[in-house]
Amino acid sequence: MIEFADVHVRLGGRDVLRGVTARLPERRVGVVGANGSGKSTLARLINGLALPTSGGVTVLGLDTRRHAAKIRRGVGFLFTDPDAQIVMPTVAEDVAFSLRRKGLEREEVARRVHEALAAYGLDGHADHPAHHLSGGQKQLLALCSVMVLQPDILVMDEPTTLLDLRHSRQVAEVLRGLPQQVVAVSHDLPLLADFDRVLVLDEGRIVADGGPDEAIGHYRKMMR
Repeated sequence: MIEFADVHVRLGGRDVLRGVTARLPERRVGVVGANGSGKSTLARLINGLALPTSGGVTVLGLDTRRHAAKIRRGVGFLFTDPDAQIVMPTVAEDVAFSLRRKGLEREEVARRVHEALAAYGLDGHADHPAHHLSGGQKQLLALCSVMVLQPDILVMDEPTTLLDLRHSRQVAEVLRGLPQQVVAVSHDLPLLADFDRVLVLDEGRIVADGGPDEAIGHYRKMMR
């Protein structure tokens, strides 16, 4: 469960979010809005990368102001640009790096890495230079490195913006199979078409909230 209670965020003298209140129990939640509407800030509130100026955010039963570190262990975050998250030279090393604090034996790390890479179609690239992958493969690697930690919630900030159509569809297919709760901020409206719920933000406020047909329809009218 993710809950925003009258959340205001002020950054650089500007009100980025204004009075956002929502409870999000659904498995897949999309967030749309024009540039500058507060979408990315909303996403960063979920794992404590941003904190409310007033109001409160509760995630997994914990207040993000007091328990941000613990929340981040249960909330995986995928950024727009996968190169910002890939930190090791090879594909397998990057996934293994995510497990470094688990205290696992080397054999167990190798097993988990192999299973994770196979699940994301990257097992044939284990020893390849990570930054030489295609854009779609990099995004899958970044997702794999997050999901190998088995978070309870996955937050994605524009996960398909840098991808071509084929890789965008591949990421969408992966999301459909995840058991975790997913919150996806995106301009890629087809990605959200089968989500359980979509929020529409405008100038820091939720202006529409419902099923994807209703909410995305409202957003399209706004953009016209």
